[in-house]
Amino acid sequence: MDKKRILLVDDEEGMCRMMEAILLDSGYDVASYTRSREAVEAFQAGLFDLAVTDIKMPEMDGLEVLRRLKEKDPGLPVIVISAFATLETSIQALRRGAHDMVTKPFEPDELLYRVKNALHHNQLLTENLQLREELAGRFDFKKIIGNSDALMKVLETVKKIAIRDTSVLITGESGTGKELIAQAIHYNSPRKKEKYLAINCGALPESVLEGELFGYKKGAFTGANESRKGLLEEADGGTLFLDEVGNLPLNVQKLLLRFLQEQEFRRIGDNTSIKVNVRIVSATNADLQEGCRTGEFREDLYYRLNVLNIHLPPLRERRQDIALLAAHFIKQQNEKFDTRIKGLTPEATRALMSCDWPGNVRQLRNVIEASMAMEESDHLTLPVLGQFIDAETGAETQTSAPVSANPWDDDYATSLARFETEYLKQLLQNAKGNIEAAAKAAGMNMATIYRKIKKYDLSKEDY
Repeated sequence: MDKKRILLVDDEEGMCRMMEAILLDSGYDVASYTRSREAVEAFQAGLFDLAVTDIKMPEMDGLEVLRRLKEKDPGLPVIVISAFATLETSIQALRRGAHDMVTKPFEPDELLYRVKNALHHNQLLTENLQLREELAGRFDFKKIIGNSDALMKVLETVKKIAIRDTSVLITGESGTGKELIAQAIHYNSPRKKEKYLAINCGALPESVLEGELFGYKKGAFTGANESRKGLLEEADGGTLFLDEVGNLPLNVQKLLLRFLQEQEFRRIGDNTSIKVNVRIVSATNADLQEGCRTGEFREDLYYRLNVLNIHLPPLRERRQDIALLAAHFIKQQNEKFDTRIKGLTPEATRALMSCDWPGNVRQLRNVIEASMAMEESDHLTLPVLGQFIDAETGAETQTSAPVSANPWDDDYATSLARFETEYLKQLLQNAKGNIEAAAKAAGMNMATIYRKIKKYDLSKEDY
């Protein structure tokens, strides 16, 4: 675990060194200052986890230090120390955002207790904020990248389906993002505050899969040393996502059908029925209707799962999203590995657009990640990208017309102009018309944004 960094400010050098020694001996990383103005000038948001400051100091008193630090980093917890802790001083400190107040003289243990408490409290606030942001925004529709007509139609369907508390079957090729859509359904539904659980039905043998779904009673089979809840029971009140549902063994299909009909099931080895309230969302890249004809999938189960249907188009049918997705994956990798790739060269972009992407979005992400690991310039280039496109897709990397119906039957210049126009509109809409923010998000300079706005004759009404 990284050491917590503490900013320490006290004009009494002896007291400052004493507190510094106490904190250093307890494993903290301390930056101490005896001049308050110098401390404030050196302070940077995000650099420290906590600040401890004396109240009565020349040049700049502790209340002003507190105010200045909070202006730069509102989330920073600050402990104020005073030998003259009047009620008025305490109220002023708390109003300005102090987390705690310590009165001189104090024992080392008291200082350490207050420091640990402030750091722990701040960590809980951070974790709570992260959790709320994840629940509220992680699977918001805005997080699903793309603006093609095909994707927009899918998201319109998701909006309608999310609030309908019934079974949903998501179909589409492997790698199109079926689980992301399942998560979007859950987190935009009335069940969003309850659990979302998922299981890959094609990854487990029948005996294990049955136990994972329905649970088992102690002694039900060799090795069942204690009773265990299944995912249906764990997800009570929430959503259970069954990925690759076409791979369910017939025996498990029968048990799942019974649950969908009666909303109850039995653990393996148990005679008592358990009733739960779970929404089932399933996904498949297989033709379940063909499976019904061949007897590999129960027809009655198919109709129970397919009450509402969402079909995700493959990436080759929404080529307008390829460049946007690539930019998104580049940004993700830059943040993860602290790299500075600005984007793709025009030749690399043409190569991406010419591919059919049989592995869809997942394959595109893998190609971008692999290329960024090898690229030495500030843009992804065709020589680097071409290694992975050839290996992954067998696609040619020279300029070629996309294999798709309109609007991609146009020549490259026309298609690029269309893409840039739509991309700029969406970019500026997301930035609420702020050119500087749009340029930063796109990894472009402001002059380029202004030039393209003029080139494509965009007005403020367009964004």
